[in-house]
Amino acid sequence: MLEEKTTRSFAIGAAAGLTAGLAANAVRKIFVQAPTMMAGEWDEGLAAEHRAVLKLFDQIQATESSHGTRRSILLTQIGHALAKHALEEENAVYAMLRTHGQVAEADRLNSDHGYVKQYLFELGQMSTSHPLFLSKIGDFRAMLEEHMRDEEEKIFPRLRGLLDEDENAALTKAMNQEGLKLA
Repeated sequence: MLEEKTTRSFAIGAAAGLTAGLAANAVRKIFVQAPTMMAGEWDEGLAAEHRAVLKLFDQIQATESSHGTRRSILLTQIGHALAKHALEEENAVYAMLRTHGQVAEADRLNSDHGYVKQYLFELGQMSTSHPLFLSKIGDFRAMLEEHMRDEEEKIFPRLRGLLDEDENAALTKAMNQEGLKLA
């Protein structure tokens, strides 16, 4: 009888812990995706994410070689932000570009994301105190800024114009759903 009560109490406690953990994770995901969702439409949300990533670059570029832990943390934050951002773009926006005949643009932007991953890999392998660390960060940032300008000034406005109001709303929803997957 005591063993049964103990087992039952344990099961109830485990279920409560699991429920609390799942709820906390859902709240965390919404918190992480909230700035993008609050920015407005899909293109405004992605532009807000671009600005947020550039602020992380500002922070890492302001460090000195003796700030290895800070550099590692910021590089991890940049990688996480870009992974979430890439998922939103690749699975929603670039897919919509392809649907609307913008295949070459979608493929080129997707290819840029491969270089983002390459930079993140190379920087992850490099010592944060390496004399060329900040130079590599600067090259990475320059590549990203060119990609971001192309999206914000050309690709996104063109796609927005190809979509009607309902399609833009659906793309915003789809983009945010993708973001929540990695948030």
